[in-house]
Amino acid sequence: MLKRLLPLMTAALLATTGPVWAAGELTYVVNNESAQFDPSTTAETFALPVIGNSFEGLVKFAEDGSVVPALAEKWDVTEDGLTYTFHLRDDAKWSDGKPVTAGDFVYAWKRVLTPSAGAKNAQMLYILQGGEDYFNDQTKDVAVKAIDDKTLTFTLKQRVPYLMQILPFTVFYPVREDVVSADPDGWTRKPETYIGTGPFRVTQMKFGESIVLEKNPNYYDAANVTLDKVTLRLIPEPSTALAAYEAGDVDGIEAVPAPEIPRLASEEGNGFLVVPALGTTYAFFNPHQKPLDDVRVRKALSMAIDREEIVEFVLQSADQPAMALVPPGMNLAGEDFRDGSDTFGLEPTAQPEAAQALLAEAGYPNGEGFPETVFMTYSSPPIEKLLEAIQQMWKKNLNIDVKIQASEWQVFYPEVQKVQYQIAQMGWGADYPHPMTFLDNFVTGSANNLANWSNADYDKAIADAKATGDEKTSLDDMRKAEAIMMNDHVILPQYHRNQYMMMKPYVKGFWRSALNQPYFSGVTIEK
Repeated sequence: MLKRLLPLMTAALLATTGPVWAAGELTYVVNNESAQFDPSTTAETFALPVIGNSFEGLVKFAEDGSVVPALAEKWDVTEDGLTYTFHLRDDAKWSDGKPVTAGDFVYAWKRVLTPSAGAKNAQMLYILQGGEDYFNDQTKDVAVKAIDDKTLTFTLKQRVPYLMQILPFTVFYPVREDVVSADPDGWTRKPETYIGTGPFRVTQMKFGESIVLEKNPNYYDAANVTLDKVTLRLIPEPSTALAAYEAGDVDGIEAVPAPEIPRLASEEGNGFLVVPALGTTYAFFNPHQKPLDDVRVRKALSMAIDREEIVEFVLQSADQPAMALVPPGMNLAGEDFRDGSDTFGLEPTAQPEAAQALLAEAGYPNGEGFPETVFMTYSSPPIEKLLEAIQQMWKKNLNIDVKIQASEWQVFYPEVQKVQYQIAQMGWGADYPHPMTFLDNFVTGSANNLANWSNADYDKAIADAKATGDEKTSLDDMRKAEAIMMNDHVILPQYHRNQYMMMKPYVKGFWRSALNQPYFSGVTIEK
């Protein structure tokens, strides 16, 4: 999938003309600041600009979406597809100059599988033989070990056809035991202890303002990294960021205001980019709190919104109305996951009469007696505008009043993690290019199952999808699982998204993956 998508955004950027600076500085605007920069434990997309440029794992994605060597230079796989042996490159070093060892990976992976570490994606390492057992009891064995300093081997509990697509994900990165154990809670908050393996190293952290990355001289491919410095500047308001860009104060911005998309798309040479994204924006319904504990209410709320109007008039974007969890663009067994799949009673436009009938059936005719309901979100002007539109649709189509409560991400997200909400705005961007990156989140007990929803049939369908070696059978099982979750209307799907950004035309070699990771290692500055 990535092979097909990435050239769309990179073709214009990779061409070079004119003199190229051998070095340079770049300022890139981000709209949100992550609360967690630990590659092993975070699940926040907002952390990717920092983590993805200051850390690498065994392998990484190339610009065309292929998987290429990173800290490992080669690997072997047994005939049964279960045991992998990775050979680290001799020049793999940490940003402080110490060699990267196979033991660093063993420590990092076992840490992910230690509940006290709080890793949000620990279940991804359940693919290891003994992984889940180790998570439940650290006296058990897990099948990962260092043969020597440069040789890492691990055994899977069953074949994972998409293993090479998930290994570039941050949860598989190494971290240093001496650094983490010296300051478990604070090592990611100080430049001097934020020691990584990537093309850049963090040299300054001014939370609420900016994070500075500088070229890592100990990176194995440092000779091909020409940027001296990348400043990730925090500007929460996209319109303010765009003004800074158009004034020439910054070189790139990760998002543009929705109302400006038509204008920017029509102007030539301004650096406007549409980046394909494997992501779905949705809200969680809390099925444990009234009135959302009734599936009829959840479905009525979902049927009462007009997704086409949201995309065309509220977002003013080229995004796609979403009637399901998994976005288009996930190809398996020769077909897109979404091809021929159900829409679970939802349509791109609102269905007010059907929604009203469901709400009346649930005991709220014409919205009468509907309990006080709060729709929580993180502070973001575009998202708050979106929620206000949904709020108005619910008033118009169901005659109910839903309050909107916005707070900073660092306040909002912990509440959502504790499932202390009625409706909460979230969404998911793919961690790897496979439907399981979305579906795994709703397995019972998953750290990213933020509705604390549980269904034995769903869990079985996901387990079956992972167990089979047949891709078509796996696809069928995953579609079955999605249908179970969607027919229970655990989420309010809104839209499948693209990313709209700006990067100055003199910035060459920049690319941003469909997984929403910006890459600066190949950037050169031409003026």
